Amino acid sequence: MRCRICDSNRLEPALDLGNQPWANHFLKPAAVGTEPVYPLRVVFCADCHGAQLDHTVPQAVMFSDHTYLSGTTQTLTRHFEETARLIDAQFFAEAPAKNMLDIGSNDGTQLLVYKALGYDVLGVESSANIAQIANKRGAPTLAEFYNLDCAQKIGRKFEVINASGVFFHLEELHSVTEGIRESLADNGVFVVQFLYMKSIMENTAFDQIYHEHLLYYTLETVTHLLNRHGLDSFDAYWSSIHGGSIILMATHQGRRERTDRLNQLMALESNAGVNRLEAYHAFADRVRALKTENLAVLDRARGEGKTLYGFGAPVKGNTLLNYMGIGLDYLTYLVEKNPLRRGLVSPGMHIPIILEEEVTRPPDLYFVLAWNFKNEILQNNRDLIDQGVVFHFPINPRPSND
Repeated sequence: MRCRICDSNRLEPALDLGNQPWANHFLKPAAVGTEPVYPLRVVFCADCHGAQLDHTVPQAVMFSDHTYLSGTTQTLTRHFEETARLIDAQFFAEAPAKNMLDIGSNDGTQLLVYKALGYDVLGVESSANIAQIANKRGAPTLAEFYNLDCAQKIGRKFEVINASGVFFHLEELHSVTEGIRESLADNGVFVVQFLYMKSIMENTAFDQIYHEHLLYYTLETVTHLLNRHGLDSFDAYWSSIHGGSIILMATHQGRRERTDRLNQLMALESNAGVNRLEAYHAFADRVRALKTENLAVLDRARGEGKTLYGFGAPVKGNTLLNYMGIGLDYLTYLVEKNPLRRGLVSPGMHIPIILEEEVTRPPDLYFVLAWNFKNEILQNNRDLIDQGVVFHFPINPRPSND
């Protein structure tokens, strides 16, 4: 293969998590064992330093019908509200008319915040079932894959284009980025929110690697991509959302000066050495050690006769379960809030999913797969903790980017 960002063929192995099912392929019980598996390997580009998967599961398989809902957690909803208000106040508070496009808009949670701020909004969501939910909520949404053709068909310019947790999913990476350039107003701001590879490394958050996530950006590599399409980064800040993300602002080249804040973040990144292959090899060593540590915790609890459930059934949790080999011999259920996953089983390990309200008697230990919402989970479950239920977090994110 060639580098997804720069087309180089100088790709080096960085991390191998084995053959795994597509992590969002939650199954009906009758379909257990029918799910295909694919290589889950990260490679590193020696030229642009881009980290990426070397195998692509087609986007039509992964995104045409899925079960993820943005509005399930209060933490993410608050984050979307804060981000929208910040962008509006900084750039468009006085604009008499303003349009906003959300790429990968999911259930419309982000769209509805901008709509309340006075924007004429439009979402593009590849999953028809999720787009239908968004439209019913009053968030105008097209059920399509966004790319240059889609941008030209829409035929409008937008002051704000948002891409939350989708820019690293893109099989049609260059067509999508060119579509963004096409759709962005002359004074527009492209807000791209992505899992930050520096934070993934620091947190040993290897479970954020799965087939939907084709790319793992740093500030250096995402800027390289944007520059290729006539866009440029001009501001960014680090957020604790999802264990460590970057909210980056870009626009047409030559329109805005880079902020000191962005320059400082890029200096931190450079000093941390995360754009070098050696950093990925050290990361791989920590992933193997983390597996040993977590299996020891579960083996000890199981040996003591304790009941064990998984808390949450996030997509990323399936990377962790499959890599560590944690199945029904450890966890009786995965306990979820998202009603779209009720009655399904996890891909690969085949653990049944129930909703929180269906738990009649809590387990002795919750193995928390949705660790990125740690504060919200602990706050919402104080009564269980007071009763002695242990919430074990297999990954503990750092509180800041430094």
